[in-house]
Amino acid sequence: MNEPVSARFVHKTFTFESHASTLPLTVSIPEVLDLQYGMYVWPCAVVLAQYVWIAKEKLQKKTVLELGAGVSLPGVVAAKCGAQVILSDSAELPLCQNNCKRSYVILGSDVFYEPEDFEDVLVTISFLLKRNPYAQFWTTYQERSTDWSVEALLHKWNLNHSSSCKEEPLRTVADVTRQPEGPFCSVFTVCRL
Repeated sequence: MNEPVSARFVHKTFTFESHASTLPLTVSIPEVLDLQYGMYVWPCAVVLAQYVWIAKEKLQKKTVLELGAGVSLPGVVAAKCGAQVILSDSAELPLCQNNCKRSYVILGSDVFYEPEDFEDVLVTISFLLKRNPYAQFWTTYQERSTDWSVEALLHKWNLNHSSSCKEEPLRTVADVTRQPEGPFCSVFTVCRL
C-alpha cells in the first residue's frame, strides 16, 4: 500500500512473514521520488528484509551494519528483530571502520548495482570480515547482465559465498527471492576463506 506524503515522498508499507509461529511484521518506509536512485526501495531490499525477518533469531542482541542503506528497509527490519543497527550510505566509511569489530552481520541489499563499484564493495567487505572473522555479509543481488559477475572478485579478495562459510549458512530462502511484481534476486552469505 502506498500513501502519498508530499510531492517528493511516498510511504511504502511492507509486511514480512516467517515460517515460525510469530506474527507478521509490517514496516512503513518513506521513499523519495527523485532522480537519485539511492532513496528508492529496490526489489532486493525487500528480499533481504524478508531474509532478515526469517533469520531473526540469529540477529537478536547482535550488532548489524547495513552498507549502502538508502531507505534502510533491511536495517529497520533487523532493528525490529532486536539487533543494534548501524546504517551507512556513503563513499566515506569511517563509521564502518570504527564499528567493524562490533559488527556480526553486515547487510547489503543490491550493493552490486554499478559494475565499476563491485570491487570497492568487496574490498570494504573483505576489510570488515578480516577485522571480525566471525562476521558474515548477507546480501541480495539482482542480475542485470550475464556479463557482470562478482565471482572473480570474491576469489581475488579471499571471500567465498554461502557453502564455505565457517558458521552454518542460513537455510535456503528461495521462497522469498522472487517478488510477485519484481525481478529475481539472489540471496547469499559471504565470508572469508
